[in-house]
Amino acid sequence: MVKPGDSLSDLVLRALPANHITLQNGDVLVLAQKVVSKSEGRLVNLAHITPSQRAKDLAVVSGKDARFIELVLQESREVLRVRPGTIIVEHHNGFVCANAGIDHSNVRGEHGQPEDWVLLLPEDGNISACHIRNELELASNTRLGVLVIDSHGRAWRNGTVGISIGMSGMPGLVDLRGRPDLFGFHLQVTQVGAADELAAAASLVMGQASEGLPVVHVRGFPYPLREGELSELIRARDLDMFR
Repeated sequence: MVKPGDSLSDLVLRALPANHITLQNGDVLVLAQKVVSKSEGRLVNLAHITPSQRAKDLAVVSGKDARFIELVLQESREVLRVRPGTIIVEHHNGFVCANAGIDHSNVRGEHGQPEDWVLLLPEDGNISACHIRNELELASNTRLGVLVIDSHGRAWRNGTVGISIGMSGMPGLVDLRGRPDLFGFHLQVTQVGAADELAAAASLVMGQASEGLPVVHVRGFPYPLREGELSELIRARDLDMFR
């Protein structure tokens, strides 16, 4: 039950020995967006939101609370699609998702009705990851990667999957072009979304409901750690054939 102002690095450092883990060079800590957002005070009470006319209009189409839609608009660069039950946007951080990533689940404020509270994504997931990584590295004297993840839906497929929304000290994309396969053929186009692959694996461990496991310790990440950021994973608009 992380609260605004809590130090996630302190919570992680206390949890590690309780789980018989000592950090080593090359380890990665994967954190659920929810605890990052809570620690950064990204809780909002809908009772305090006044919807704009545009939010009211989109609320009619989507069937969602106009106050909720107002927050979606404030968190977005562009609205891409609206239909009953769904609003798809480009978030300020560059990725496309439903509802600007704003969530009701496992969220509760100190006052008011629980259903009035929602949680926004971190303002900048890369900065959040970098801050946590710096504190963990300083305390442990190790070289680490930190990944912040969220559960998003995908075009063409049902079901949510963990994806990266911020990282520090690890690659987002790994370029394998030019490497030989088993038969000596040199790969031509293969670039691996390594951070998203790890996000999906960690999300499977975390769970989605009442599991209460917001941090996953990773050892054996198969690519060298380096400075990376979310922008590596976001396809440029002029290359996006589906928008």
